[in-house]
Amino acid sequence: MGEKITRRSFIKAGAATGLGAAVTGRAASAGPIMVAPGSVKPVVIASANGNKYKNGGPRTAVEEAFERIVKGEDALDAVIAGVNICELDPEDTSVGYGGLPNADGVVQLDSCCMHGPKKRAGGVAALEGVRTPSLVAKAVMEQTDHHLLVGAGAQEFARQMGSEIEADLNTDLSRAKWLEWRRRIDPGHWLDPAKRSHAGEAASQQMVAEGLLDSESRLGTINCDGVGPTGAVCGVTTTSGLAFKIPGRVGDSPILGAGLWLDGEVGVAGSTGRGEANLYGLCSHVIVEQMRQGRGPKDAAMEALRRVKGNTVEKRLLSPDGRPAFGLSFYVISRSGEYAGVTMWGKENGREKRFSVCTENGPELLTCDSLLGDSPAA
Repeated sequence: MGEKITRRSFIKAGAATGLGAAVTGRAASAGPIMVAPGSVKPVVIASANGNKYKNGGPRTAVEEAFERIVKGEDALDAVIAGVNICELDPEDTSVGYGGLPNADGVVQLDSCCMHGPKKRAGGVAALEGVRTPSLVAKAVMEQTDHHLLVGAGAQEFARQMGSEIEADLNTDLSRAKWLEWRRRIDPGHWLDPAKRSHAGEAASQQMVAEGLLDSESRLGTINCDGVGPTGAVCGVTTTSGLAFKIPGRVGDSPILGAGLWLDGEVGVAGSTGRGEANLYGLCSHVIVEQMRQGRGPKDAAMEALRRVKGNTVEKRLLSPDGRPAFGLSFYVISRSGEYAGVTMWGKENGREKRFSVCTENGPELLTCDSLLGDSPAA
C-alpha cells in the first residue's frame, strides 16, 4: 500500500470523546488510540503534499489535522490548520505563499471548505495578497450568507476580516519559474481556435521534462478531508491553481461539487489535477452520491474517473491511444472512516501517484489506485 514515512505514538486520555489525545514521538509511554464502542475511528486524508511539507514545524498537514481532531477540535478547524502549513510554506509552490503565479506573474489563490454537521460551505477564487485563502473561505462560510466570493471582492472581504493584504505573494523561487516560462512562450498565450493548441502549455510540459518544474506543483492544490470520532465530516481544498494560467482562470478547487463535496451522513471527496475535466462532471459530488447508493470510496471514485474518461473527446487532451493524457486524482472518506486515493494514471512523468493519510497508526504516503495503469502512451 505504499511507503510508511513515520509513525506516531498515542496515549489514552479523557473520557469526553472516548479517544486518546495524540502525542508526538517525544512521549515517554505510548499505546494505541482507544476508540469507544460505537464511535468512529478518526482519519485524515490528503494529496501527497499533505505529508511532505512542514514549514519549519514538527508536523505535516495530515499529522497536524489528525492530532487536533483526536484532541476534540472541530474537524474543519483541524483540516484547515493542516493545509495552512502548506499554504505558508514557501517550498510548496502549489498553494498559498510562493504558489506558482498566473501568466502575468501574479499569484491568484482559490479555496473552499465544507462543514458536514453544520451543513455550511464557503469559498474564494482569484484571491490576491492573502497567504491562507482557506481561512478566508472559512470566514465566507461563517460570516456571510454566500458561498463564493471572487477577485477584488474576495480581497476586500479578507481585509475586512482582518487578513493582511500583501502586494506580492511570489517568492524568489516562484518568480524564477515564472520568468523561465515567460521566456519560452508565444506572447499571445491563447488557444488557437482552429488548432486548439497552447504554446504556454507546451512550454510548461517542456519545463517539467527538463526538471525545471515539478509536475504536481504545476497543477497545484492540496485537498485535505477528515472524519472525527463522532462521525463529523469536514473538508478543505486550497490551491494556487494551474501554473501560469490566464489571469482570472478559476479551476475546480473552489467550486462546490467539483474540488470538494461532502454530505455529513455519507462522506467527503476532494480532488487535484486537471480542474477543467473535473468541473465538467462535478465529480466530487458524483463520488459522494455514489457512496450514498452503497459504493465504497474506491469504487465510487473510479466511477467518476470513468465518466471523465468518457467525456474527454478533444484530440489535444488525448494520448495517441485515445485515452486522457492528463492527471486527475480524488481523495475520499466515508462517514464510517473508510478511505481511498484514486487517480487517472498511476504514474506521471515517471513518478508514482501517492496520497497522504493519518490514522492511529500515524502518517503515511500510500499508492493511489489508478484507472488506466501506469502512464499515458508517449
